[in-house]
Amino acid sequence: MPSRIKISVTILFSFGILFAQQSGVESSPNWLSVLPPLVAIILALVTRETLVSLFAGIWIGVTILKANLIDGFLTTLDTYLVGSLADTSHASIILFTLGFGGMIGVISANGGMRGIVDIAVRHTKTRKQGQVTTVIMGIIVFFDDYANTLLVGNMMRPITDRLRISREKLSYLVDSTAAPVASLAVISTWSIFQMSLLNGPYEQFGVTENPYITFLRSIPYSFYCLLTIVFILMNTITRREYGPMYKAERRAVLTGAVMQPGANPMADTSKIDSEDQFSTSSHWTNSIIPIIAVVLIAMLGLFITGKRALEAGMTPSIRNIIGGANSYAALMWGSYSAGIIAIIITVSKRLLPLQKAMNAWLNGARSMLLGCAVLILAWTLGKVSEDLNTAQFLVEISSGFLTPHILPAVIFLTASAISFSTGTSWATMSILVPIVMPMAMQLLQGTPNEVVASPIFVSTFAAILSGSVLGDHCSPISDTTILSSTASGSDHIDHVRTQLPYALTVGTIALFAGYLFIGFGGNLSISIMLGIILSFATLMIFGKPIRRNMKN
Repeated sequence: MPSRIKISVTILFSFGILFAQQSGVESSPNWLSVLPPLVAIILALVTRETLVSLFAGIWIGVTILKANLIDGFLTTLDTYLVGSLADTSHASIILFTLGFGGMIGVISANGGMRGIVDIAVRHTKTRKQGQVTTVIMGIIVFFDDYANTLLVGNMMRPITDRLRISREKLSYLVDSTAAPVASLAVISTWSIFQMSLLNGPYEQFGVTENPYITFLRSIPYSFYCLLTIVFILMNTITRREYGPMYKAERRAVLTGAVMQPGANPMADTSKIDSEDQFSTSSHWTNSIIPIIAVVLIAMLGLFITGKRALEAGMTPSIRNIIGGANSYAALMWGSYSAGIIAIIITVSKRLLPLQKAMNAWLNGARSMLLGCAVLILAWTLGKVSEDLNTAQFLVEISSGFLTPHILPAVIFLTASAISFSTGTSWATMSILVPIVMPMAMQLLQGTPNEVVASPIFVSTFAAILSGSVLGDHCSPISDTTILSSTASGSDHIDHVRTQLPYALTVGTIALFAGYLFIGFGGNLSISIMLGIILSFATLMIFGKPIRRNMKN
């Protein structure tokens, strides 16, 4: 790192710590609440040291809460970090990630991954085909974003490496299909969660419409999620890139280097790849069976846990079952069961002895450790931001000038800012829906059932959902962004840096062609068509083609 940057970083961190120690949190949230995530994000982008940057942000935040530097450091360790690990859902995600990594380690060691790559090489011979295949897989695995990210990233990484597709591009394709697809799906862990947030506001205002109907109506208004999928398809088909992604793809095409020199990948794939030498044979069934098992067992787990959660007298509908399901438990069942199945296949076919199969599982799990460490720190920073009322502060500064016409656009920007600052889209939705939707009910005229059917109300609800995903895609402290880097074996900061211009492009188009256009009475079909046209025009004007025979 250049000495000037080191000096700037030292000054930034020292200023944050000293100011935090001398400041306390007032009774109402203030601008200090955005300091910890802001410092963490700036440090991460400048130093490329994600772990150090996240810890610095946490330390500053806890110091603000405690108004004492030493107490802030100690409380960070014994309260906040321990609390993040003790959280049941967090522990489940860590265990699921380690279990999935273990399964990938086994099917790499038994030749199964090599068998899939061999088939893919015969049928996926171009960079365009490799990228389109990645996008299609991301759309097919729609029921959960975590499962989507880890499955598609790990599956496609060996294939995209051979096709000279940069790890940055792979992680972008994985990250930008997972959450948007899960958010738009008629039935998924996301959709059930999103519509359940409307229950409280609907009961408060006596709305009789089913929240699920409102969610279905909101899908066409989820402009960022819809346009992101459209943009990705256009991007892969036209093979045009711009910004840092162009440099990454040009490097991969010309030199074969899928990561830039000095990159620090979130997953140590060498621990997995080195296991290939243990098995001399390879067949695609050695890996496809465990992979299918992950999906099927996870879906079965959703059904079982959802059925158990049904209260007496409740109709066993898909909505009620999925709504009550424990997705974290289902994902863990899937990853560990699939790992056992992979080991049984490996040993029964005499591809590897049991000891080497278990070593392969452990090496696969170890490859995920850095990603898990970053996840824990990101969750901890999110908890610190929650205690500092970061989200409430951002809501307060945006609520004083709202009118029905600009309501969807302002809420879209607010949701993006909160998600970006806290690194979590679900928490952003949980905060905003109970606050914003009653506000919308009061701003709009008509009976409650008429209001919830209006384009302004529906687009405002969709703006929360889409804005949360946009902030997630831009934030280096987002759990889904971290998992995408981990699954794709990409340097995390490189992933954020290359994805950011694309996410902001689509977010800007969604803001103007979508939420502002609808807010001032625009037609929905025209809005979507305008968004598609602007996305295509952006690629054609700013994008440059990537070809194997490019000279400059």
